[in-house]
Amino acid sequence: MSDALDLGTKPAEAKVNNAPKGGKGSKGAKGNKGAGANYNINLVNAKDGEVVTRFPPEPSGYLHIGHAKAALLNQYFAQAYHGKLIIRFDDTNPSKEKMEFQDAILEDLELLGIKGDVVTYSSDYFQQMYDYCIQLIKDGKAYADDTPVEQMRYERTEGITSHRRERTVEENLTVFQAMTDATEEGLKNCIRAKISMTTPNKALRDPVIYRCNLTPHHRTGNKWKVYPTYDFCCPIVDSVEGVTHALRTIEYRDRNAQYEWMLKALGLRKVYIWDFSRISFVKTLLSKRKLQWFVDQKLVTGWDDPRFPTVRGVRRRGMTIEGLRTFILGQGPSKNILNFDWSLIWATNKKVIDPVAPRHVAVIKQNVVKINIEGGPAESYTEEKPKHKKNPDVGIKKIVYSSEIYIDQDDAQTFKEDEEVTLMDWGNAIMKTIHKDGDTVTGIDAVLNLEGDFRKTEKKVTWLAATDEATPAVLVDFDYLITKEKLAETDDVADFVNPHTEFKTPALADLNVRDMKEGDIIQFERKGYYRLDTPYSEGSPAVFFTIPDGKVVQKYGAKK
Repeated sequence: MSDALDLGTKPAEAKVNNAPKGGKGSKGAKGNKGAGANYNINLVNAKDGEVVTRFPPEPSGYLHIGHAKAALLNQYFAQAYHGKLIIRFDDTNPSKEKMEFQDAILEDLELLGIKGDVVTYSSDYFQQMYDYCIQLIKDGKAYADDTPVEQMRYERTEGITSHRRERTVEENLTVFQAMTDATEEGLKNCIRAKISMTTPNKALRDPVIYRCNLTPHHRTGNKWKVYPTYDFCCPIVDSVEGVTHALRTIEYRDRNAQYEWMLKALGLRKVYIWDFSRISFVKTLLSKRKLQWFVDQKLVTGWDDPRFPTVRGVRRRGMTIEGLRTFILGQGPSKNILNFDWSLIWATNKKVIDPVAPRHVAVIKQNVVKINIEGGPAESYTEEKPKHKKNPDVGIKKIVYSSEIYIDQDDAQTFKEDEEVTLMDWGNAIMKTIHKDGDTVTGIDAVLNLEGDFRKTEKKVTWLAATDEATPAVLVDFDYLITKEKLAETDDVADFVNPHTEFKTPALADLNVRDMKEGDIIQFERKGYYRLDTPYSEGSPAVFFTIPDGKVVQKYGAKK
């Protein structure tokens, strides 16, 4: 077993550090301000022991960091008030949903330290929502409409009343039954809430609340041919399940009035809403539809691609669960809309991994320089050294010493003849003769000088014994998938695809790499932090992914 750093592969503890003790009345939660975050948001009528929040993902894709923020904040306030968190799958669109996504979401939530007090499904309430739809129709608050989709969209935008709006209750019930039976006539229709077509808030312009879908549902099979929309389902199930406070992203703000209308029209218990800003990053897609496009076009390896903002993607890149939780909770429930640079979250992650990441050595294989060391050992030998000089608990590693060593071409280019240089973890050596072919250094003859003072040398370099123990490796760096800082809704993602996003650099690493396992996080000294994605095996190199450290740099041809 390797004792290299392995973070993010075990479930984190489901707790919030310094969680508030809970508020009384409308005073809100107090206490933890995270990294400058303000959690005093005054949740209306939030009572200690009675607050119920929910996280309702749609099982149509993998959890991304935007979802992670929503999940963590809902967990935070449920725990702050000693209440309850419901994990509810909003499985109302069988065309997009899969059991694969549902299982993956639960696994990712567990890794984030999020475990609901109960896991529920919107599909458990299909009959109840169906009955509520009939109630709205009977009350004259909903109607069947067969207006074509594009025309309906135009009419809603322009505030034009549908010619079907004044259908009788009996006719609407008849059409809804036809929809339920999936008849030819029924399939042409949907059910719309009868709210207003003149209001400035377009979300209130008679939204669709039920539509037909013949795709078998992953939980209910072929039982249903009609399904509620999210806008109809969400307030109903929130109220029925006992949710007291619906914390959701600010993009739903225009639909808050719609949410409240549904509850009032059906005579259901009020649920309080708190909007918080959506987490966004530059040159990053959080739309599941657009992420799916990258998967379908085979521009990425899957939903766990290290260039993806999914929880699995950023973990595969080297983000730790602690780093992710710390960053997100540090933003708090603010309504301020910000477009973050990725360097901020990676800088947070660095604080987690730096104290515990084992230190190792790798040299770039291209134009690698061999140094012949006079006074070096007649035969190579191995010594044990600390993996982390400042943290002995990290363990020990093996270092091979030899009279022939490898160094990077970039380092060799800086040397001058007769210059004394420090070979890290060994001692000083004097560069006697530097051999070149044009501008490329092809070899160096040096003399070992262990009595030399490392404090007086200008250059301290990493090196690797030129023996069979030098382990083949590939260092992989990445760039953004898109070239535009922020895509507009009307932008076609295909127009902004970055054609070069993966950069592979062959290298040689120290022999300790052979014992590492997938997911280990290390530092190659003077190169940066890395996560082992593919362990070394005979004939196949170890593959390491670079972990950004919050500094914007250019590495191995990757333009940042």
